[in-house]
Amino acid sequence: MDNVVDITLENFQQVILQMSTEKFILVDFWADWCEPCKTLMPVLEKLAAEYSQHMILAKVNCDEQQEIAAQFGVRSLPTVMLVKDGQPIDGFAGAQPEGQIREMLQRHLPQPEDDDYQQAVALIQQGNYAEAFPLVKQAHDLNADRVDIRLALADCAVEMGNLALAKSLIAPVGLADQDGYYHAISGKIELAEQAAESPEIKALQEKLAAHPDDMQVKVDLAVQLHQAHQPEEALALLFDVLRADLNFGDAKKVTLDMINALPDGEPLKSTFRRKIYSLLY
Repeated sequence: MDNVVDITLENFQQVILQMSTEKFILVDFWADWCEPCKTLMPVLEKLAAEYSQHMILAKVNCDEQQEIAAQFGVRSLPTVMLVKDGQPIDGFAGAQPEGQIREMLQRHLPQPEDDDYQQAVALIQQGNYAEAFPLVKQAHDLNADRVDIRLALADCAVEMGNLALAKSLIAPVGLADQDGYYHAISGKIELAEQAAESPEIKALQEKLAAHPDDMQVKVDLAVQLHQAHQPEEALALLFDVLRADLNFGDAKKVTLDMINALPDGEPLKSTFRRKIYSLLY
């Protein structure tokens, strides 16, 4: 593999000092007589191939390169060190299972979801939640365990009106991760829910309860709910209207406008688009 090298005194400075400014160097100290070393090496080579964009596997044969092993203070084999900018930043001694090694690497190496997440954060800071939503959702799909990504997606969901999604995203966040951003999102959800209880919405809900077949009331209530960041409830009402009369007033236009306003990647968008198309075609 192109990103696997054998370290000698001749290339030590180039790999460990110079190349580590651009990539992470995973240094494997081994010897031919060390059976655990032989077990570990294929695992390290597999991980090196997987993370080839960000990491180089550097092998040090301690029988042949005793000076290098001594310089790193290696006392037992196998020993593995992760080096960045010429300095060891993590590592372990003894053969470790692949899962534990992978966890160590993931603490330091860029992850597949990082690019989408960073782009989304920049858009969120600009207030562009619609463009941020599909990016952060893709990041969340890649790694649903990251709280920072979960909170960013919840933030976008609130701003795009999907309060149910936002609440489901922040619900599992533990006390240790309930930082200022978490509380800001919680506050946004609370304000949005209060807006949904406006006098206009309550009056229309009461009117609809008294006249459940009044399609104009359903359209008017749907518009109010959409303005109060409740697109799912709004679209459900409009779909009821279109199912009863596809050409009722401007219901079709209002529905399509609401669907098109949803960000790409928002599940409601594809769900209601399919429902409306089933009526139109």
